[in-house]
Amino acid sequence: MRRISHPQLVAGALLLIGVSLGAGCLAQARARSVPHHANAVRELQNSSPDTELAGIYAAVNANELDEALRRTDALIVEHPNFRLAYLIRGDLLTAHAKPIVAFGNFAGGPSDRLEDLREEARVRLRAYRDKPPANVVPRYLLQLPPDQRTAVVVDTRRSRLYVYENVEGRPRFLADYYITQGKLGADKLREGDQKTPIGVYHITGRLSRHKLGDFYGPGALPINYPNEWDQLNGRTGHGIWLHGTPTDTYSRPPKASDGCVVLTNQDMRALAQSVQIGITPVIISEDIEWLKMDEWNAERTQLQQSIESWRKDWENRDIDHYLSHYSSRFSSDTEALRHWSERKRQVLQDKQWVEVTVRNLSMLRYPGDGEMVVVTFDEGYRSNNMNNSVKKRQYWVLEAGKWKILYEGVA
Repeated sequence: MRRISHPQLVAGALLLIGVSLGAGCLAQARARSVPHHANAVRELQNSSPDTELAGIYAAVNANELDEALRRTDALIVEHPNFRLAYLIRGDLLTAHAKPIVAFGNFAGGPSDRLEDLREEARVRLRAYRDKPPANVVPRYLLQLPPDQRTAVVVDTRRSRLYVYENVEGRPRFLADYYITQGKLGADKLREGDQKTPIGVYHITGRLSRHKLGDFYGPGALPINYPNEWDQLNGRTGHGIWLHGTPTDTYSRPPKASDGCVVLTNQDMRALAQSVQIGITPVIISEDIEWLKMDEWNAERTQLQQSIESWRKDWENRDIDHYLSHYSSRFSSDTEALRHWSERKRQVLQDKQWVEVTVRNLSMLRYPGDGEMVVVTFDEGYRSNNMNNSVKKRQYWVLEAGKWKILYEGVA
């Protein structure tokens, strides 16, 4: 095994891109070392680029240049359009002749593209280093309905997308992927601002490669931006999708889209197989909040109790208690609280009995807007003169320690 003679090369690339893997990750990455190039390629087929990048930099950190170069070559064989891997390979070849003084330090190279690749290396390695513990879940996934297989959570600060499967209403980690967001970051406010929206959304369709062309890779999954809350707050824009990359591009820089969430084509295909149109939620946050299961269960139970209290008060035709569940800031698609209350009082006067059922309950905490949860369910309504069912969506907000309904409408 050839070792680098220049001491400043040891872990130089890691330090220059501002990433420290830590002893635990380095040990894991070294353990993946393989004796032959062909074996390395086969291993990659069951691995991920982030794992392999960590292994490459672990080899550099261990002063094992040949191992790092062999792993990089194997990564390029598996992903021939992975530009970051070529940049690393160039550094490793340069290191045979002289010390590496900067990551991707090529004379005359385009500085903006080099910085994009440096940033991709940073976020990929940090995500590998800072994987969330196994005993926590995203705070946003409070309740998943029985017919929902998976949920998607995007962390724009980490350039990461997490997929969780539904296990009897509880989220369980399934996979995570590197992603690209808007050129100007997150928190979209208006059309054309090149930002990715923050909020709770749902996948509304599936657009094929045949319909879209090569730029979007294997296809796209549109989401319902602007949602009800976006519209109430005057946010504009449209056409926010999850999609892939052109065939000549493995991955894009962390900030490179016009607002969409972009994955590698390999990851996009895997994600597309796990989602359900009209059902799978996509929660986009600037920084994911994580909860231990006992904390998650306490928050979940408190809101479930508030929803059940609202249902019972309506079913019991207790109009004052029923209306007490609504915020003074409430609005529906067409009415503010005053007219809503007047109409509800008038309707209940004609009811001799009421039966209300709540099925397929979904509770998704809204990121970035205080204590708010998007609640969606199938509502069954029967009375002496009416029989109706509808998919309903409510936005519940915590006011003075009590959950109140801020918005209500048809999902």
